[in-house]
Amino acid sequence: MIFSSLFFLSVFLPATILLYYLCPSGKRNYVLLLASVVFYAWGDARFLWVILLSILINYTGALALSQLEKTAHRKLVLSLFIVLDLTPLLYFKYFNFVLDNLNDCFGFDFTIRKILLPLGISFYTFQGLSYLVDVYRKNVAAQRNPFKISLYIILFPQLIAGPILKYHDIEREIEKRNETVDHFIYGIRRFTLGLGKKVILANSLGYIADQIFSTPVELIGTPTAWGGALAYSLQLFYDFSGYSDMAIGLGAMFGFHFMENFNDPYTSLSITEFWRRWHISLSTWFRDYLYIPLGGNRVSKGRNLFNLLVVFLATGIWHGAEWTFVVWGLFHGFLILFEKISGFSKPGNSLFSRLLHRVYLLFMVMIAWVIFRSDSLHDSFLYLQNMFGLLETEPMHSVSFYYTNWGIFISAVAILFATGMFRGLDEKTLLVKPDSDTQTYSFLLFNAFCLFVLFFSFVLLAGKTYNPFIYFRF
Repeated sequence: MIFSSLFFLSVFLPATILLYYLCPSGKRNYVLLLASVVFYAWGDARFLWVILLSILINYTGALALSQLEKTAHRKLVLSLFIVLDLTPLLYFKYFNFVLDNLNDCFGFDFTIRKILLPLGISFYTFQGLSYLVDVYRKNVAAQRNPFKISLYIILFPQLIAGPILKYHDIEREIEKRNETVDHFIYGIRRFTLGLGKKVILANSLGYIADQIFSTPVELIGTPTAWGGALAYSLQLFYDFSGYSDMAIGLGAMFGFHFMENFNDPYTSLSITEFWRRWHISLSTWFRDYLYIPLGGNRVSKGRNLFNLLVVFLATGIWHGAEWTFVVWGLFHGFLILFEKISGFSKPGNSLFSRLLHRVYLLFMVMIAWVIFRSDSLHDSFLYLQNMFGLLETEPMHSVSFYYTNWGIFISAVAILFATGMFRGLDEKTLLVKPDSDTQTYSFLLFNAFCLFVLFFSFVLLAGKTYNPFIYFRF
């Protein structure tokens, strides 16, 4: 079950909302917990035991930490439960990757098993780890109610692809929430915008990207190769930010306030700034639970650069057990190091300087996304060669074959939104009650826009044009 499916939109979500608000406030957590279990089991009931095991590990680990006082004992217990937490993730996501590389490097003959990846395992594992570490640091008290810690880990609005929640951010709302009509309406609007991003923009762009990337690289020309990179860069942004908007909107419908996960990342002027705006919940997780424990920037310059590289190596590995993800993470890491050493992350105030930084950012990000999207490093190398005219090709079609009139229109709309031209469509302006005649007009106009987006999304979904979210595979 995915958010952009007709069953979720027309059956599961309305039934959950109805049951939730018909129940007394003291019972609503149980409704959400039951709905979350059903939601996850609907996706693949075979792996329900994995997330239940994760809940058990984090619940018992936190209780054990709360009973200990000696630092040495607490460190030992924390280390033990971190290993237990990571074991399912390491097995399901990286076991075959390790065996495959051992076979290639040392000539071993390990059998490669067919291992399916449980939905959302990277996300809920990181949530559990952050909870354990926060209890160890005494930033939060261990939750003694198993149903409440279960709700934190399996809460369906953000379960599959984030944002990655930290327990201390929603602890109070798990205990007691203040659901309001205004916040519920905001949630509907935010969810609708996310649905439109996914169904109208991301899926249309994904069709173009898939066509180009699935064509043998020698059969597409250089302009088409750049067109594929552009389509995928926009698709990934709208697919993932659309999911985050839908998750934040769903959370708001049930009284939760989830953190923002994107902040116009393609308007950044450096890779350093880009990672403050892209997948914010992941970058802040690595900052709080890896970068700072390694010493952060409170160490020598050389060690600080090493810490940054480790973080981006881990970021790449987190995304998947493929060398493309490792290289993608290191590529960003070395760019961060370059910017830190050279000072390039701090553009001047001149128009030329800002334009130069914007071109640099978009150029580097698109190259990185090609690596991220490719099936292998060899494929990415060939594709990049084609982008720079270094590969002999015999194109079957021109770029106009892939970019139809609809594709050009959608790409133009996607680019305009990605440049931050519509930042006024946020919670502080059009998503709240109007205070003046001007705001009333904008408010009504925005509501009409949301209704159009919802209607058009349903039309496309009825035509079975949706596809799963990209980040589901991570």
